[in-house]
Amino acid sequence: MKEFYICDCTRHENKVITSTFVVVSKQIKPKKTGEPYLALILGDRSGQLEAKMWDNVEDVLNAFDQDDFLKVKGLLNKYKNRFQITIHKLRKLAESEIEFSDYLPKTTKDIDELWQTLSNFVSSFENSYLKALVQAFMGDPQIAAAYRNAPAAKSLHHAYIGGLLDHVVSLFRSCDLVCQNYPHVNRDLLLTGAFLHDIGKIHELTYNRSFSYTTRGQLLGHMIIELEMLQGKIAMVPGFPEELKTLIEHLIISHHGEYEFGSPKLPMFAEALMLHYLDDLDSKMEAMRAHFEREADLEGPWTSYNASLGRPLLNSAKFLAPRAAPVAEASIPSDGKAAPIAESSTPTAKISGRLTSVEETPEEAPLFPGLKS
Repeated sequence: MKEFYICDCTRHENKVITSTFVVVSKQIKPKKTGEPYLALILGDRSGQLEAKMWDNVEDVLNAFDQDDFLKVKGLLNKYKNRFQITIHKLRKLAESEIEFSDYLPKTTKDIDELWQTLSNFVSSFENSYLKALVQAFMGDPQIAAAYRNAPAAKSLHHAYIGGLLDHVVSLFRSCDLVCQNYPHVNRDLLLTGAFLHDIGKIHELTYNRSFSYTTRGQLLGHMIIELEMLQGKIAMVPGFPEELKTLIEHLIISHHGEYEFGSPKLPMFAEALMLHYLDDLDSKMEAMRAHFEREADLEGPWTSYNASLGRPLLNSAKFLAPRAAPVAEASIPSDGKAAPIAESSTPTAKISGRLTSVEETPEEAPLFPGLKS
């Protein structure tokens, strides 16, 4: 098992580390001198890390490819506030040296329990057509196996084995709960949309060694793939209403909610609008949780900048956690009695997780960018 994971970067900053990684991406770029250098993204089950190799590059240019596994030695430091490793040496690992569980993150939840939760929700459907449709997907052995294992995204949210199922079960629970407050919403239709909205990810993404896009996924995207899958399963449900089929198709193609995010249509009925917002909420909450987990070792409550959310994040649990009071040191005179501690005339205030005088200027002030509505 690996001794160093990417989540350990904070504890090893400015140190030379030796560890193993999967090659998520590989690029050969020219230096200003025209000589080549390697620009890599390395991965393990805890995250991804940028890597550069500047010297002796010609010796290893053709020694490995994307999705291969490497043993790497190099200096770990920060560049533009992001960790990266400058590689000194590398070699390709043999199959016998690889423990695949070290490189692909996996849900900590029980897959069988998640699948049973999904089945229980579908069993409660009142609409026989929608129940038969979803059960046709769940009853397909190949689709079921892929649905239980696929990530929900390449990197932004639920990017781990079992992530798709985890995301959809969470979304089912939210949809079921919110429906109770809006009686005009068709619960069965909404949950059907939740089940199908990302099912194309099982063909869009590949996740044998690292998370990346298949050629079909890159060319078509998961929504087009989902429409094709829907056609096949609807044909298995005799008399499936055409109007219901049209609504499901719209749920699929509008769930990203905005043209700029890849939706060819905006959500145009209640279930479609609710699916978009609850899907977006679940994705963002998971992205935030994962960011807090990655930076759990940071002393203060503020995280680094989160690119997907477009802001640094405040860990409210850390912010509200009680802090231990500082222990003042006092000299012990020869009579064995402690001298009283003089009270400071300067009030103190907490800045960036430490006690400091209010007259002192902190070295770094946290950045508060404008938040999107």
